[in-house]
Amino acid sequence: MNEEVRLMKGNEAIAHAAIRYGVDGYFGYPITPQSEVLETLEAEMPWETTGMVVLQAESEVASINMVYGGAATGKAVMTSSSSPGVSLMQEGISYIAAAELPALIVNVMRGGPGLGTIHPSQSDYFQATKGGGHGDYHLIVLAPATVQEMADFVGLGFDLAFKYRTPAMILADGIVGQMMEKVVLPPVRQRRTPEQITEQCPWAATGKSGRGHRNVVTSLELDSAIMEKNNERFQRTYAEIERNEVRFQSYYTDDCDYLIVAFGSVARICLKSIEEARKQGIKIGLIRPITLWPFPYEAIAEVAKQVKGILVVELNAGQMIEDVRLAVSHEMPVYHFGRMGGIVPNPLEVLNAFKSHFNN
Repeated sequence: MNEEVRLMKGNEAIAHAAIRYGVDGYFGYPITPQSEVLETLEAEMPWETTGMVVLQAESEVASINMVYGGAATGKAVMTSSSSPGVSLMQEGISYIAAAELPALIVNVMRGGPGLGTIHPSQSDYFQATKGGGHGDYHLIVLAPATVQEMADFVGLGFDLAFKYRTPAMILADGIVGQMMEKVVLPPVRQRRTPEQITEQCPWAATGKSGRGHRNVVTSLELDSAIMEKNNERFQRTYAEIERNEVRFQSYYTDDCDYLIVAFGSVARICLKSIEEARKQGIKIGLIRPITLWPFPYEAIAEVAKQVKGILVVELNAGQMIEDVRLAVSHEMPVYHFGRMGGIVPNPLEVLNAFKSHFNN
């Protein structure tokens, strides 16, 4: 079968990948800079070809609760939004996590706090990786750096969500959502039949009554002893994810004297900075976390043994740097360079920031 190659935005790639994965339902609400996800789905009209439900909800709160209901039946359901919209979804996300349901949430980040700006940011790192809602829970968080990864991570996110019965999030900055690149679209998968869903998801609420199978899906438990056992089960799942699902990419780390850590589109900018630095005789390496949770602590710790210092580059005031510092067990300078408000640094700015910190 020939590959289908298209030129499209990252947001459009999310939509096309969802259709081709065999997603059962998308429930969302438009907000810049991710509105093209919903717009593309509406234009493609997958309800006529695959039976996929595409519904513009009345709000982000409504959309995440529709996802909750769909996920409870074992369906592959998703939503997408941007930073303030995802803030409104946090209660629903924590319900989905506590009910141990698979779902996919896409957050194409914009600057904040508050309504902020419509321009790109990476300032939802804490919200995504530390559990933006209440309680002790985690999301699997995937950070794409290319439009290709926007497409690829739809399938990966759903696969991980169903494997561990927990929600997953694609955390993309607005640059990746809006930029256009060549994309090899994923292969088409058929939507599962009701019989396949019943077989694969025995925990799902089927709606049958009487002698039939009927599950009650809820995040509520009034008995504290049982709720503690539930939480212990959640933590065992998260520990398994941390053992098995860490993903990252390394560049020039074999011989580096310094290390840069960056995710998403900023990692691409930093790679150009590093290539220029090496022309000047400065050996810098790069680690790009792909899973922001689980975070690649061990990979960073291993490279940290050989370097003189680390620079963390983000489109925020300094959030991922806290995890990088946790990864470094010995005394070492770990500095931060970031831009906020939707301003994106160029490779020369990053290199100059590096030189200012490390006197190169």
